[in-house]
Amino acid sequence: MNPITSKLPQVGTTIFTTMSAMAAEVGAINLSQGFPDYDCSPELIELINKAMRDGHNQYAPMAGVLSLREEIAKKVEKLYGGKYDPVTEITITSGGTQAVFTAISAVINPNDEVIVFEPAFDCYAPAIKLMGGVVKSLELNPPDYRIPWDMVKKLVSSKTRLIILNSPHNPTSTILHKEDIDELSAIVKNQDILILSDEVYEHLIYDGETHQSMARYPELQQRSFIVASFGKLFHATGWKVGYCLAPAFLMEEFRKVHQFLVFSVNSPMQYAFAEYLKNDHVYTDLPSFFSAKKRLF
Repeated sequence: MNPITSKLPQVGTTIFTTMSAMAAEVGAINLSQGFPDYDCSPELIELINKAMRDGHNQYAPMAGVLSLREEIAKKVEKLYGGKYDPVTEITITSGGTQAVFTAISAVINPNDEVIVFEPAFDCYAPAIKLMGGVVKSLELNPPDYRIPWDMVKKLVSSKTRLIILNSPHNPTSTILHKEDIDELSAIVKNQDILILSDEVYEHLIYDGETHQSMARYPELQQRSFIVASFGKLFHATGWKVGYCLAPAFLMEEFRKVHQFLVFSVNSPMQYAFAEYLKNDHVYTDLPSFFSAKKRLF
């Protein structure tokens, strides 16, 4: 039998797995992977237990529990002003990584070019390559790791299909500013370029800065997938629940892939999150919560 031809010949074990194993082996403080060393809210655990006892243990709807999608829509509109229809424009995913992979799978065809800013979360490039797309990398430089928009303009071509943004940025922690939004808007105007905005760290914003979500800007919102994560939001990365926001015409394509990738996501946790989100302090208080930890560090 002939060996198979690998679709990702240069890809080995993810660096997160490698570094976390090393940290565990020597007892080091692990700063390499984005999970906390403290537990999530006991109230949230009780809500999940209640959801299980109430019988929410079978398949959720493919797009996610509607009550949770409704709470997400309220949260996004309150924070950023962007309006999303919970029926057609919000989908619950098995974590942020699945949302990223699904969005890329839905819109990238062979030879489509995708602009990625390096260093980047390690799932972006493999997903693009699996779809036959071309990764156009642009390196961010210290000390501030700001996006060099003059270089972005030079990378854009007739084959550019997608720009992937990540703010706050993993791993450099830089954030988008209003002038970045202006530059981005000018580049994509009158172009068939989509945006994938990885916003899983949306609440790790300090010092009076503002999170520049694509949901704030209608002209960008209408061409963007926005990815978020309850694992990052509520310190429960092992539960692997996230979501994606997108205008209906993009979400329709997203769900075509999603339904055959995971179909639906953990039911009791969705019901618990829907109830937990009704108290907006669980997310509005996060910046001060993390600011204290940042000062200590």
